[in-house]
Order: sequence, then C-alpha cells, then structure tokens
Amino acid sequence: MNDDDRPLRQIILDRIATHGPMTFARFMEACLYEPGLGYYTSPGRKVGAEGDFYTSSNVHALFGRLLAREICRMWQELARPESFQIVEMGAANGRLACDIMDGVRDLEPEFYRTVTYRLIEKEPSLREAQRSLLHEHGERLAWSTPEELATGAVTFTGCMVSNELVDALPVHLVEMTDEGLREVYVTADGDGFREQLAPPSTPDLTAYLERIGTVLGPGQRAEIRLAALDWLKDVASALQRGFIITIDYGYLAPELYGPMRRNGTLLCYYRHTVEENPYLRVGLQDMTAHVDFTTLSRFGEDLGINTVWYGEQYRFLLATGMMQELATMEMRATSEKEAIKDRLALKKLMLPDGGMGDTFKVLVQAKGVTDPHLLCQGDWGNPL
Repeated sequence: MNDDDRPLRQIILDRIATHGPMTFARFMEACLYEPGLGYYTSPGRKVGAEGDFYTSSNVHALFGRLLAREICRMWQELARPESFQIVEMGAANGRLACDIMDGVRDLEPEFYRTVTYRLIEKEPSLREAQRSLLHEHGERLAWSTPEELATGAVTFTGCMVSNELVDALPVHLVEMTDEGLREVYVTADGDGFREQLAPPSTPDLTAYLERIGTVLGPGQRAEIRLAALDWLKDVASALQRGFIITIDYGYLAPELYGPMRRNGTLLCYYRHTVEENPYLRVGLQDMTAHVDFTTLSRFGEDLGINTVWYGEQYRFLLATGMMQELATMEMRATSEKEAIKDRLALKKLMLPDGGMGDTFKVLVQAKGVTDPHLLCQGDWGNPL
C-alpha cells in the first residue's frame, strides 16, 4: 500500500493557492474521490481485516441473504414484474451483491431468472473486482456510472440498496458563533492545512437546519450533508416504481444535532484505528460522519417517496428472518467450531455495545406503491 499523500496534498494546496480557501465539503470530496488519488478511487483494499474498517456484509453472508428475503417480498408486492432491477451504489468489491444474488437464486428461482443486478460504479478497478466475485451471476449483471444515474440515463422498477454509502458523501462543517452560523473553510498552512470560519457558502445550510427545527448551541459544530439530498433526488428520479433501502450509521435529527454532540460526528479511520484529525494522511484514510435520517425521510416525502419503515439494524434483521435462518445454519453446520464462528459473527451484526445492532439504522422508502406489506413491518418495526 502506498502511504505517500504528497501528490493529493499538493493538488489541494494548488487549488487553494489559485481559488482561495475551500469549503470542508470540497476538501472531503477531494480526499475521498479525487480521480486515482482519493481514498475510494485509488487502488488498495479498504474493507475487511486488511483494510481500514468492516461493513455488515463483511461480517457474515447472512446479512445479504436477509436483504434478499426482503427484496423478494418487494418483488411480490410489485406483482412480480418481468423487469425488476436491484440497484446498488457503493458496492465496493461486490460482496453484498453476491450474497443478495445467492439468496435470491435460492429463495425465488422464478425471480432470479428475470432480475437484473445493476451496480452503479465509476472506478474501473472496482468494476473488475465486482465482475470477478459475481461471475456466477454474470448474465444477471449490469453496470452504470453515477453520472448516468444523475442525468436520467438509468431508470428502473425495483429496489435501490445502499450499505454505508451516505456516510461517505461529503459534508459541510458549520459552527455556531456569537455572530451566527459560520462555515468551516480549509486553507493552506505551509505544506499542511488549517481551518478558518466564514459566512456560509450557500443559504441551503441555514435552510437545512431550519427545516428540521435545529438551533445549534454556542460553539457547537455540526455536519450538514447537502450531497445526500442530491443523491436521493437522483435516485427518486431514476426509480419509476419500487423501494429504497438505506443502511448506515446515524440518528434522527434531534439526537444527531443535540447538545451532547458539541463537536459533531466527523471521524477518520485508518487500519482499524480512529483518527479525529482529517488533515492527516490526505486520501489515505477514510473520512465519515453520521447520517441524518430525519432529513432523508422528509426530503424523500417531498420527492414523492414515502417512508415505509425506519429502525435499528437488529430489528430489521429479526423481522426479515434472522432466527429462522440461524436455525437452518445450526442444522447445516458441519462442526461445533463452524457453528460457534457463525454465532459470533451474527452477534456482531445484532448486538449493541461494540456490535452493529443499534449503531446501524435501516430506512425503507417506497415510490408508487400503496400500502406495502414488507417483512420489516412486523412486530419489530419502529417507524418514524
């Protein structure tokens, strides 16, 4: 792995020298997505033991199978259309896609014969990794770019799935001062960076907080992810009829922007260690902030997307058949060692306090579907 951040650092410094201080959102976008040099657009393993963090799909294949169960129900709710697409953006190496397709093939062979799994991917090396991992499902695959999604070249009936995508979209940093709301800008400090506060770059930042009825306390910082609204708008336009499943770590607005979060939620991850300084290892460390699920839900309503269900990941997994699948796995286990390994992995997916069970949330939205009856809407539901 190349640990030299000087090429990307110099590019950003040159931009500041030419155009002046940049918003933190632009800085974060460069760090994560600069072609060939950003964290997500450069070679190297990001996820798993050899990477910087884990996702639920890396913990156990059952996560994808349970999503497959819900997607099969969605297909049934849409009256089994002949053309149904599962669309995933931010699929990394394709592990979750593979587990979902394995599940659909096993659970609903009729559905599997007609489904298309479309991966929204820009990075060529990731496309090849996805193609390799998903080779058994090759005839059922398609690829499009984020630009094609944004410009309307992609339309579909089916389900959009994102797992830890929204948290990696750039955020604006704001801080409440005696003079009112100010935005964090990034400027040069020798060969490094420093912050400065200035009036917001767009009135959309103030409008965002007003929309959710949030007033930051004196000195409080927060992240505002305008890019998530652009993303959801693109998805809503592309989705003709069907569902959106958004899985990520985050909160409803009152908790996300509450006084207990004086410094916001922005963090960086590098080789499974947490770093609070985003100006180190430019392009080499992941950079993320928690998701505002209140705004995703409310903005979705404005776009004609109804909120069907919202709740903790463990509730979603239980409602979609975790216990039934676990019982089947126990019966199929070839040894006690294998059974224990499965139980430990599922414990991580389900439990709080070090697990992913309540840290991660699931938001299910629908467009053009009247009164759907999904698995997640069972007794474990916790709607917004």
